[in-house]
This record gives sequence, structure tokens and C-alpha cells, in this order.
Amino acid sequence: MTTKIRIGMGQMLVVPGDVEANMNRAIDMIRRAKEDGCQIVVLPECLDCGWTYPGAKTLAQPIPGPLSDRLAEEARQAGLYVAAGLTEREGDDLYNASVLLSPQGEILIKHRKINELPFALELYRRGDKLETASTPLGRMGLNICADNWPTSLSLGHSLGFMGAKILLSPCAWAVTPQDLAIRKPYGEEWQNAYSTLALKHGMAVIGTSNVGPVVGGAWAGWSCIGSSLAVDADGNLIAKAEYGADAEQLLAFDLEVPI
Repeated sequence: MTTKIRIGMGQMLVVPGDVEANMNRAIDMIRRAKEDGCQIVVLPECLDCGWTYPGAKTLAQPIPGPLSDRLAEEARQAGLYVAAGLTEREGDDLYNASVLLSPQGEILIKHRKINELPFALELYRRGDKLETASTPLGRMGLNICADNWPTSLSLGHSLGFMGAKILLSPCAWAVTPQDLAIRKPYGEEWQNAYSTLALKHGMAVIGTSNVGPVVGGAWAGWSCIGSSLAVDADGNLIAKAEYGADAEQLLAFDLEVPI
């Protein structure tokens, strides 16, 4: 037997360095997801500071901390599960992190990205663990973007072997200015990777990217272009958001999960 879960992919604009405006957009996505009847909303990677933004060295906050607390309170008020990417400060170190928040506003999982690009490791330290959480909607796993890249699928497989039936992945998918100009199709590599995980473990996979500029690092001048996507437990593409540096949207869909 199966039941339906409604999930929102909050493909929001992230402006590097503009933490307050970015947080307000994230909160708006949570509220819109509630209005659309969602039980889970997935927000992008590093939604506070922007991925690889050098100023995160001064802007990043601890987790738990002021920014995660704001999202947790919104999750509580909306009564939703919220998966969100944040930049985490711990002492002098930064991590590309994500949290899974419960409808009661609790942090169920805090994940630190493991498969970070080499140039991004100049800013972030690498994470060293994976977790799942048992919920009334099923066991959920959490990772970040390239943790599910084809060459690092062992990380996603590990969450599947740990029993996750829904894998949530905040992302920041970027293309070069040349590819953006011709609107080169994007996302097949992620869809193939997600389907591989789904078919092996009977695990739905949802990845939400932001839109907007990349500032800092080797990809400075590139653009995040959304194209957020979801595959079901049979590996079928069931939702794909719009493509573009300004393609901000909340895309909600229904997912059949076993009970």
C-alpha cells in the first residue's frame, strides 16, 4: 500500500552576501509551500550566503544559531518538514551544511557536505558523516548537491542502505555564461544519478537548486539555473522546475510512498 505526500521544491533566488533578503525569500517559500498543502519543502544549498561566497567567512552563523532558528520557527508555524542548506560556522571553520527541520521546529539531521569541489574546499571543510531520520512520513535522508554526483553515489547509496525512502538534497546547479546564453539543456546527469539511487533502494530523490549569480571561487561569473528535479522510488522523473538565472518558483508535486 502507498500514501501520497506533497512536496515543494523552493527554487529561490540567492543573492551572494545578502543574507537578510535570502532568508526572507526562504521563509516566503516555506509559507507558500504550506499554502499549497505541502508536508515537506526542500530549499537550496547555502541559501543564506550563497555557495562559495568569500564573505561567508564573516557572515556565517553556527548551527543551531540565529539563521537555523529562524527557519526552525517557520517550520514549526507552518507544520512542515524543511530541508535547507546553510553556511555553518564552527570556531574558525566553515562548512557547507544542511538541516532537516521537523514540523515541531527540531533539527532532526545536520549534514555537512562531503563531496565538495576542490576549489570550494579553500572555503569549506569537508563533512564526515551521514544520517537518516525516522518520521511519520517515512525514513528520510539528507545530503547536499554533489554528494549525489555520479562519481560519489556511494554517499547516496549509504543513505539508501541505512533505510532512507526519501532523500532530500539542497543544491546549487550552475552553468557557464556561454551555456546560459544558449540555454543549453541541464539536468540529465542528475536525473540519471537520482534514478540509479531510486532503483537500487526504492528511494525517492529530490534535489532543489537556487537561481542567481555565483560570486567567488573558480566558478565566479557562472549562474545557478534551477532545473530542480525529483524522481520517485521507481526512478521516474516526476517533477522538474524551470531553467534560468531568474527562474524562481515553488514547484509542488505529489509523491507516492509505501506505508
